[in-house]
Amino acid sequence: MLIYLNEKPIEINRGTRLYELRKKHKANADLLIVNGYPAGTDRELNDSDHVILIQRGEQPSAEELENLMMARHTPGVHKIIKQGCVGIAGAGGLGSQVAIALARVGIGQLNIADFDVVEPSNLNRQQYFIDQIGMPKVIALQNNLQRINPASKIKIFNQKVTPENITDFFGEVDILVEAFDTADQKAMLTNYFLCNYPEKFLVAASGVAGYEASNTIRTTKITDHFYLCGDGVTAAAPGCGLMAPRVGIAAHHQANAVLRLLLNKSPE
Repeated sequence: MLIYLNEKPIEINRGTRLYELRKKHKANADLLIVNGYPAGTDRELNDSDHVILIQRGEQPSAEELENLMMARHTPGVHKIIKQGCVGIAGAGGLGSQVAIALARVGIGQLNIADFDVVEPSNLNRQQYFIDQIGMPKVIALQNNLQRINPASKIKIFNQKVTPENITDFFGEVDILVEAFDTADQKAMLTNYFLCNYPEKFLVAASGVAGYEASNTIRTTKITDHFYLCGDGVTAAAPGCGLMAPRVGIAAHHQANAVLRLLLNKSPE
């Protein structure tokens, strides 16, 4: 029968057990994952099982790394999302966290645009480090993403997004994530993209400031191709700043919406 060992198809005899497979293929493996879940005991393997054998502390080859990173995924998911191309407009609190979540998931390609540089006040919520202060955000973020998942292709655009360059930056993407700070930029991108790419999905955010209750942030369907994450109300203002927990909740709503859309599921 056919199973997948570290995502490569192999034929085994019916009745083969997990520990028998380990002894034959990687006797020193101390983490055994079957169909996305760690196996604590021996078991008989079934047709089409996905088995990952990992030795803790071992540095995998570049070829092995991608499959091992996705060991905890539901079988079949990575094959689909690896084909995805996602745009991220803005590399700040929302965009940097969306990008990292999607890179960890294994998205095939990310197109990221931002014209700003990393500065100290960004570090309270954005996915950068002290030694990256002064660097263009897209370059710093690309470096961080490549350290996390070198298998994801990262295209960066160190420019301000305008109606004149949206097609150059995001014309090829399947889904666009709006991650801007200002209302005018949000409106510009939303109007342009929905009008010019009505068949593609836009996942935007609004109302992520402060430290209001986590559950006030939600994913809402606006139209068939437009989803909004946030509470829709709480904007940054004097006395209401931007903080890592709530911005992160909204960013991960956006990332999960993207994942579900790529898998043909409703984000709501």
